[in-house]
Amino acid sequence: MRGPLPLFALCLVLLAGALGCGVRSPGPPPPVSGAPPAFGAYLGYGGDGARRTGGFGAWAGVAGPRVGRAYLPGDQWHGIEGASGDLEPWARWRAAREDRLFVLNVPLLERSEDHLPDAAVRTELRAGARGAYDGHFRALARRLVDLGLGDTELVLGWEMNGVTYTHRCAPDPAAWTTYWRRIVDAMRSVPGQRFRFEFTPTRGRDAIPWPRCYPGDSHVDVIGMDAYDAPRGLSFAEQLREPYGLWDHVRFARAHGKPFAYPEWGLFENGDDPAYVRGMLLWTAAQRPLYQTITDYCPHGVWRCRDNPRSSAVYRALLRTTTAP
Repeated sequence: MRGPLPLFALCLVLLAGALGCGVRSPGPPPPVSGAPPAFGAYLGYGGDGARRTGGFGAWAGVAGPRVGRAYLPGDQWHGIEGASGDLEPWARWRAAREDRLFVLNVPLLERSEDHLPDAAVRTELRAGARGAYDGHFRALARRLVDLGLGDTELVLGWEMNGVTYTHRCAPDPAAWTTYWRRIVDAMRSVPGQRFRFEFTPTRGRDAIPWPRCYPGDSHVDVIGMDAYDAPRGLSFAEQLREPYGLWDHVRFARAHGKPFAYPEWGLFENGDDPAYVRGMLLWTAAQRPLYQTITDYCPHGVWRCRDNPRSSAVYRALLRTTTAP
């Protein structure tokens, strides 16, 4: 199976087998041609993550990874501006090879994991929508450009349809989308930038249907999805076809003329689940996202987490096939 078409055929056969006779109409998006998705993994903050990328590629037995993944700390604006020292190791990693892609998750608000009540979140979102925090994002943009990271993929306010983060959307969707557009405009105003801005909900409905949070095509370059193996008992076939799931994500992106990506995926509430890992790798091989990056720590990972030996074996075996040109 040297070319992409036999691989696509294999993907469709295996996915159809997983779905059985319960496929809802319409069917899955058809496979597409083009380059295989770039791959990577989240391997830790700052220098630790950058240093581990070579080890991950050697373990997986493939060249790369070509994608580096990092998060800015969201406890204070100082971290969201990129002033915590986490970006410099990634700048060196990015500069070492022209074809690398650096993907950076950016919180929209400080105290990002303090579980603030909805009323406080609403107040913060409305302040952002009025422009109160534009300066923090211009500062981040200038720092990225100065470090040679002006072409970074920025995952702004990820998993906004959930309840985990202060930058969640449900308390005030109108303020959230206005605030997103202000951030994009502020960062695009900085000379030398070539950023791509990625809108990335978590798979499924969660607290609010994620299309209600979509800021509009003029301010979104890529439509991502974080897609973990949860909740308990939900098969990969059901993850594909659930409302606001993997099929709906691909259809939404194509309807808006946007590339799509999977910045976070991994094992979770179903334990060591090789069927899920196989499903995700075959799905991405067939659909050709811009990139896919697994979260590699316990309970999600396959390299640094020893709790998932069966899934780890499937990942290594299939990655070599699904990322081959």
